[in-house]
Amino acid sequence: MSFIMTLRLRKFALTAHITSSVGWLGAVVGFLALAIAGLTSDDAQTVRASYVAMELITWSVIVPLSLASPLTGIFQSMGTTWGLFRHYWIVAKLVITVPATILLFLHMRPIGHLASVVRETTLSSGEIAGLRIQLVADAGAALVVLLVCVTLSVYKPWGRTRYGQPKQIEA
Repeated sequence: MSFIMTLRLRKFALTAHITSSVGWLGAVVGFLALAIAGLTSDDAQTVRASYVAMELITWSVIVPLSLASPLTGIFQSMGTTWGLFRHYWIVAKLVITVPATILLFLHMRPIGHLASVVRETTLSSGEIAGLRIQLVADAGAALVVLLVCVTLSVYKPWGRTRYGQPKQIEA
């Protein structure tokens, strides 16, 4: 299913997609900074604030943007000549962002657990170290994934898919 958008709608869709994608990337950078601060700080208040803020930023910013980015991308691709399955770079971004969003929801439990622990107690430097390190590693991996998506959007590698080649001839 595809339709051709008006110029105004296409620009709106592109703006929404870029905004949600860049916002997701920026929020993950902020999350990573908080995770590093929570892991490395010697100040108990900084550690506590970091993990509480991580839960807040994840639910209120990262989760909504992780849903908006692929949805706006799909909407935009369906209404433009790019198409959803016509170019490998678009398919690759879809294959990357959908599992990334699913993994985000799976990682919400450890984030929530750590936030509830610091609300009730003060963490010592070695307490729940594995989980604290995992949050830094997960945020770093998410940042790499999102940077790959940005790179794919800029360079648009690999050309057209088999589905997209006949569409090019028709056009």
